[in-house]
Amino acid sequence: MAVSYLKKAAKSSATGEDDTRATVAQMLSAIEAGGEQRCIEYAAQLDGYHGNIIATSDDIAQATSRLSQQVKDDIRFAHERVNKFAQKQRQALIDFEVELSPGLWAGQRQIPVQTAGCYIPGGRYSHVASAIMSVATAKAAGVKHVVACSPPKPDAGINDAILYTADYCGADTILALGGVQGIAAMAFGLFSGQPADVLAGPGNRFVAEAKRMLFGRVGIDMFAGPTEIAVIADHTADPRIVASDLVGQAEHGPDSPVWLISLDEDVARKTIELVPGLIESMPEPSRSAARSAWADYGEVVVCGSREEAVEVSDKYAAEHLEIHCQDLDWWVENLNNYGSLFVGEETTVTYGDKCSGTNHILPTKGAARYTGGLSVGKFIKTVTTQRMTKEANREVGAAAARISRLEGMEGHARSGDDRLSKYFPTETFDLSH
Repeated sequence: MAVSYLKKAAKSSATGEDDTRATVAQMLSAIEAGGEQRCIEYAAQLDGYHGNIIATSDDIAQATSRLSQQVKDDIRFAHERVNKFAQKQRQALIDFEVELSPGLWAGQRQIPVQTAGCYIPGGRYSHVASAIMSVATAKAAGVKHVVACSPPKPDAGINDAILYTADYCGADTILALGGVQGIAAMAFGLFSGQPADVLAGPGNRFVAEAKRMLFGRVGIDMFAGPTEIAVIADHTADPRIVASDLVGQAEHGPDSPVWLISLDEDVARKTIELVPGLIESMPEPSRSAARSAWADYGEVVVCGSREEAVEVSDKYAAEHLEIHCQDLDWWVENLNNYGSLFVGEETTVTYGDKCSGTNHILPTKGAARYTGGLSVGKFIKTVTTQRMTKEANREVGAAAARISRLEGMEGHARSGDDRLSKYFPTETFDLSH
């Protein structure tokens, strides 16, 4: 059976990119020239915010006092699991040294960056979990100074729960800035005096484009855009749960792709029937966002075999990939391209997004073909070292000199020549290529 589409997306992840790039480029240039004052002006113009940019200890205390104990307990629940997973990742990144040949040792060291900038979305929704995912992971990596920023509400500042969470997770500086101005402030070290070495965190297309444009001057976690979900379903899948999970991601924004890859046409058609009703049952702004996402970016494809489904899924390289099928181990072993995999009906993107432990800052727009999601490794440099005895120069020095001359690099060759002549003055070596 050939792959067939029951629903095809009207738009792609590249839609509107040119306009976004022009806007972001102009804003970054203006902020680099105008500094902190330009950020303050953008905060007033775009967010209607006229308060302090740097959150104070009093701001944090007041925000904390306004939260219920249940909210704080839930935030700590999520932090415990995310931090535990990140700590385990850190343990997997090891320093080592190995003797490659007699007298020649090479090794690696894991060195955290000095400063990380963590963006925490707070526009349409207040992404409390993103504060945990970024700040806690940076701290688990050993980053000394973490600057967090989040969009402020007019005359209210940062969402109370976000402010509390960023502080609880260890942020050293918290800025009431969103969008391009927030990203630029962290990259240029505005307000904090600590320019970020790495920028991390999810955001809308303007945030994603700002990170992309700044990449090179600073590191970034990954190229990312609007959130995505793909669900692979066979005849055992529950269409109601599949539809619910698709809609749950579509509510993130009007440009969030949602894809169903089905091995059973009946399941696919029932899911298509259920999605509109689930969307209309939601409050605003979720309803409008999900309605547009499903209409413009939703796709439903029917495949005739597991192998076809894997091929289609790997081409999507979805940020989130759920498996609602029999023989789950087979899928785990054969799927290759995804940001995070949710195995079986019992788990869902919602759990990973909020509190189950794995990170929810993940690659989109096909980037899962070559990178995974945010981890402690994104905040750590793996650098190499080497040392050797004089005796080891007999082999290494001679070979290096010959290879250097083969490449036409006489200066490199002399570095080997000089050591050999110093360490072994009575010996003769063939150093020609």
